[in-house]
Amino acid sequence: MAARSVNLTVEQGTDFTTTFTIKNPDGTVLPLTGYTAAAKIGKHPSASSTTDFSVSITAASGKVTLTLTNSVTADLEPGRYYYDVVIENSGGSKSRVIEGMVLVTAGLAS
Repeated sequence: MAARSVNLTVEQGTDFTTTFTIKNPDGTVLPLTGYTAAAKIGKHPSASSTTDFSVSITAASGKVTLTLTNSVTADLEPGRYYYDVVIENSGGSKSRVIEGMVLVTAGLAS
Protein backbone atom coordinates (compact mmCIF):
# COMPACT_ATOMS: atom_id res chain seq x y z
CA MET A 1 0.00 0.00 0.00
CA ALA A 2 1.57 3.29 -1.09
CA ALA A 3 1.52 6.16 1.37
CA ARG A 4 -0.87 8.97 0.52
CA SER A 5 0.68 12.45 0.63
CA VAL A 6 -1.26 15.03 2.67
CA ASN A 7 0.17 18.36 3.81
CA LEU A 8 -1.02 19.90 7.10
CA THR A 9 -0.98 23.32 8.77
CA VAL A 10 -0.65 23.53 12.56
CA GLU A 11 -1.14 26.82 14.38
CA GLN A 12 1.46 27.19 17.15
CA GLY A 13 -0.07 27.19 20.65
CA THR A 14 -3.46 25.75 19.61
CA ASP A 15 -5.04 22.31 19.73
CA PHE A 16 -4.74 20.35 16.48
CA THR A 17 -6.77 17.36 15.31
CA THR A 18 -7.13 15.70 11.93
CA THR A 19 -8.71 12.42 10.86
CA PHE A 20 -7.82 10.21 7.90
CA THR A 21 -9.77 7.31 6.44
CA ILE A 22 -7.38 4.52 5.47
CA LYS A 23 -8.31 2.75 2.24
CA ASN A 24 -7.19 -0.33 0.35
CA PRO A 25 -5.66 0.13 -3.13
CA ASP A 26 -9.11 -0.61 -4.64
CA GLY A 27 -10.63 2.34 -2.73
CA THR A 28 -12.54 0.34 -0.12
CA VAL A 29 -12.12 1.23 3.56
CA LEU A 30 -9.48 -0.83 5.37
CA PRO A 31 -11.04 -2.13 8.61
CA LEU A 32 -8.40 -1.47 11.27
CA THR A 33 -9.47 -4.13 13.76
CA GLY A 34 -6.34 -5.45 15.46
CA TYR A 35 -4.18 -2.58 14.16
CA THR A 36 -2.12 -0.05 16.07
CA ALA A 37 -0.91 3.27 14.68
CA ALA A 38 1.88 5.74 15.37
CA ALA A 39 2.63 9.18 13.95
CA LYS A 40 5.60 11.51 14.36
CA ILE A 41 6.60 15.00 13.28
CA GLY A 42 10.21 16.06 12.77
CA LYS A 43 12.29 18.77 11.07
CA HIS A 44 13.55 16.30 8.45
CA PRO A 45 13.08 12.58 7.73
CA SER A 46 16.25 11.55 9.61
CA ALA A 47 15.72 13.91 12.57
CA SER A 48 16.85 12.46 15.89
CA SER A 49 14.38 14.68 17.75
CA THR A 50 10.71 14.12 16.92
CA THR A 51 7.32 14.83 18.47
CA ASP A 52 4.69 12.10 18.74
CA PHE A 53 1.10 12.75 17.77
CA SER A 54 -1.54 11.20 20.03
CA VAL A 55 -3.19 8.62 17.77
CA SER A 56 -6.57 6.92 18.03
CA ILE A 57 -8.20 4.38 15.73
CA THR A 58 -11.87 3.85 14.91
CA ALA A 59 -11.43 0.32 13.59
CA ALA A 60 -14.71 -0.40 11.80
CA SER A 61 -14.62 2.82 9.75
CA GLY A 62 -10.87 2.69 9.04
CA LYS A 63 -10.30 6.08 10.65
CA VAL A 64 -7.04 7.25 12.24
CA THR A 65 -7.14 10.49 14.25
CA LEU A 66 -4.01 12.51 15.05
CA THR A 67 -3.98 15.04 17.88
CA LEU A 68 -1.50 17.57 19.27
CA THR A 69 -2.42 19.55 22.39
CA ASN A 70 -1.86 23.29 22.61
CA SER A 71 1.06 22.76 25.00
CA VAL A 72 2.74 20.47 22.46
CA THR A 73 2.20 22.84 19.51
CA ALA A 74 3.47 25.75 21.64
CA ASP A 75 6.84 23.95 21.84
CA LEU A 76 7.12 23.60 18.05
CA GLU A 77 9.16 26.32 16.37
CA PRO A 78 7.39 27.91 13.40
CA GLY A 79 8.51 26.42 10.09
CA ARG A 80 8.29 23.31 7.92
CA TYR A 81 8.36 19.78 9.27
CA TYR A 82 7.80 16.26 7.95
CA TYR A 83 5.36 13.73 9.38
CA ASP A 84 4.15 10.22 8.71
CA VAL A 85 1.55 7.75 9.95
CA VAL A 86 2.45 4.07 10.26
CA ILE A 87 -0.05 1.30 10.97
CA GLU A 88 0.84 -2.16 12.24
CA ASN A 89 -1.38 -5.23 11.98
CA SER A 90 -1.61 -7.97 14.61
CA GLY A 91 1.02 -9.99 12.71
CA GLY A 92 3.60 -7.21 13.08
CA SER A 93 3.51 -6.00 9.46
CA LYS A 94 3.95 -2.22 9.23
CA SER A 95 2.79 0.13 6.46
CA ARG A 96 3.29 3.86 6.08
CA VAL A 97 -0.18 5.05 5.05
CA ILE A 98 0.06 8.86 5.22
CA GLU A 99 3.03 11.19 4.84
CA GLY A 100 3.61 14.83 4.10
CA MET A 101 4.79 18.19 5.28
CA VAL A 102 3.53 20.22 8.22
CA LEU A 103 3.66 24.00 8.24
CA VAL A 104 3.71 25.31 11.81
CA THR A 105 2.55 28.92 11.84
CA ALA A 106 3.32 31.42 14.59
CA GLY A 107 0.64 33.28 16.48
CA LEU A 108 0.64 36.53 18.40
CA ALA A 109 -1.80 35.61 21.20
CA SER A 110 -0.90 33.08 23.86
